Amino acid sequence: MEDVKEQPSQSHGQDDENEIVTENTAFVHGEPTQDASGPPKVDSEVEILHEKVTKQIIKEGNGQKPSKYSTCFLHYRGWAETTQHKFEDTWHEQQPLEMVLGKEKKEMTGLAIGVSSMKSGERALLHVGWELGYGKEGSFSFPNVPPMADLLYEVELIGFDETKEGKARGDMTVEERIGAADRRKMDGNALFKEDKLEEAMQQYEMAIAYMGDDFMFQLFGKYRDMALAVKNPCHLNMAACLIKLKHYEEAIGQCSMVLAEDENNVKAMFRRGKARAELGQTDAAREDFLKARKYAPQDKAIARELRLLAEHDKAIYQKQKEFYKGIFGPRPEPKPKRTNWLIFLWQWLVSLFYRIIRRERVKAD
Repeated sequence: MEDVKEQPSQSHGQDDENEIVTENTAFVHGEPTQDASGPPKVDSEVEILHEKVTKQIIKEGNGQKPSKYSTCFLHYRGWAETTQHKFEDTWHEQQPLEMVLGKEKKEMTGLAIGVSSMKSGERALLHVGWELGYGKEGSFSFPNVPPMADLLYEVELIGFDETKEGKARGDMTVEERIGAADRRKMDGNALFKEDKLEEAMQQYEMAIAYMGDDFMFQLFGKYRDMALAVKNPCHLNMAACLIKLKHYEEAIGQCSMVLAEDENNVKAMFRRGKARAELGQTDAAREDFLKARKYAPQDKAIARELRLLAEHDKAIYQKQKEFYKGIFGPRPEPKPKRTNWLIFLWQWLVSLFYRIIRRERVKAD
């Protein structure tokens, strides 16, 4: 499969050749925009999935629905309905949940019923009765859920793998996990070329889910290098999508993840600089571009961005100059002092009087 090549410069090419690098690139798989302190308010139609499970769609998905034994990757938040206590949030933890349908934990039975009705990219609000949640006893460890608590879940299905045997990531060899992630990345690249950014990001996030922190901590030497050669380009490709969609904060986060592993990654510095510049964080953007230029001094794209920042600063200075000029106005010209003729006449008379007296004294002598 042919992959998108870097434009406009090759000096960013520290990642593998399959990476999407298109520049000049809003929000798909980051945190929901609604207030995370409580469940979202949804007015869509209520769909009854089970006697104890209902669903309301927040955002439509695409494609097929997962079948039994599919390995699903999802983000979710969970609340106890009566207390509105939030007991779980995978968005906050930045770690999607992996769930094999039909092999889920007992307390996630209701959640699994909801997930099985969803399409990739779909976001929904689920209402789950306590019987299909944490049951009569609840949970007093982690997560902390009261007894007999009906549950509310805000769920986003990132994507799923159809596997007859229901093989989870934990049962795969290192090579199998890296291979599965790489296939997802390649699928994402193809979707990006078709400008299907949301679907592309689903594939990248699926790929990253195969290489979570728990997995990466166990890798050393060549296996860690192999994993990072797939994982880092996925973060950078997601950043490219997010910049194109104008979700700059999330793009910064994706680039920062790469820089945490590879502090001299030119593409990560460049894309984070672009995102920061769009947010008006010009000093931080300049810092990223200058550091990137240190490792890629001939890169025309970096030079262009630095030039744009300089022009931006100059324009701001001129606007400020005009603004303050308008407030205080031009410096007033000094006004000539008015001559007070009465004082002048009085001074003349006094002077004349003294001259007359002096003259008389001279005559007397």
